[in-house]
Parts: sequence; structure tokens; C-alpha cells
Amino acid sequence: MANKLNAALLDKSVEDILAYSSGGTIKKGGADVNGKKRNFTETVEIQITLKNYDPQRDKRFSGTFRLPSIPRPNLKCCMLGNAAHCEQADRIGIPHMSVDDLKKLNKNKKLVKKLAKKYDFFLASDNMIKQIPRLLGPGLTKAGKFPTLLSSSDDMQEKIDEVKSTIKFQMKKVMCLNVAIGNVDMEKQQIIVNTQLAANFLASLLKKQWQNIGQMYIKSTMGPPMQIFF
Repeated sequence: MANKLNAALLDKSVEDILAYSSGGTIKKGGADVNGKKRNFTETVEIQITLKNYDPQRDKRFSGTFRLPSIPRPNLKCCMLGNAAHCEQADRIGIPHMSVDDLKKLNKNKKLVKKLAKKYDFFLASDNMIKQIPRLLGPGLTKAGKFPTLLSSSDDMQEKIDEVKSTIKFQMKKVMCLNVAIGNVDMEKQQIIVNTQLAANFLASLLKKQWQNIGQMYIKSTMGPPMQIFF
């Protein structure tokens, strides 16, 4: 699919985002705006407004796509594993829980909620994944964090990186979508490529592709939005 984003505009926008986040001065709407370096790594997000799309009538869409560069390396993972997987998780410094650990939560809604809040995502061994609803109830599913399967042949670190670099576009009842496509510690080119691929992937999910996209912005957590598609 042809990329409809203006390369020069995207390049300048990403450059400004990185300059602003490192405390530089950028031009916005003809005026100078002073940036500020924050004491955390800002995430870079793509924000999209759809047009000619009726969330009530048109088919809802949902799709996941793996970006080449990990947008949010700091996401916290917890391994819900069998003995072998827990041992492996220990070796690479990943928090883990066994069946016995999960049983101790005793399906207590508050404790399950606390667990879901503590981590950004979960992996589970194949023999564990079927037991999760029975051991924990619907808490993780409700939080949108039902574990990703890690089979015995999978490489744990590779699977963690895969989850960290996978973005999801899902149509809900609103016409705006936003996903993380990078962070301000990344190279400019990595952010550009991630942005182009994410935009193309979203267009491929839409009925009229790019004709369903009204506007597109990219912005860092604390920075001003930069319009990259009109």
C-alpha cells in the first residue's frame, strides 16, 4: 500500500519532537516554543481521527502489528509459569508466579486487580493458561491483560520483545485512536519507520483505507501535537 504521509513533514515533526523533549526550541504556529527535558522517558504516540466512518453501522475493526523498533521498552512483564519457565524467568530477571503463588491469591478480586495493575502484560505457560480463569477469575481479562501464551519451544526474551513491540488498533465507539509508536530515546529514523508502518497498517484495516483517515498527529507525552496528515 502506498504511503500517503509526506516524508519531509514527518521528518521535520519527529525532529521537532526530539528537539522539544531534549529542551530545545522549536517553531510552532510561527512562534518559538521552548522545550523541557523531563526526568522520565517520554513516549511518542500517533493520534488518528477517522472520517466517513460510522462506529454504529460500519464493521468494527481490530488488528495487531509488530513494529521493528520497540516503542515502550519499559513495559513490565510477569511470567505465570510452570517450573521450567519460572526458572528461565529468574535467569533473565523477569518477575514470575507459579500455580501455587496464584492459588494464594484465593480469587480475591482486590488482589487480582492489584496484580493486574502491577504489570503491563503477562505471559503464561501452555499448561497454565487454561487454569488462569479458574485460579484468578475474570480479573486479568477485565483489565485487558489476559496472558499471552509462551509455549515450551518459544524463546522467552524474544516473546517479551514481541509483545513490547506489538501495537493494537481497535475500533471502539469513538472516532479517535491512539497508540504508542516510539519514545524520545529512539533514533529519529526508528520513529519515522514505526510511524509509517503503523499508519499504513491502520489504513489497511479500514474499509476505504486512507480515505477513512481525517487527521493524524504525533506527539510526545509532554510535547505539543504535530500534524502529519491532513
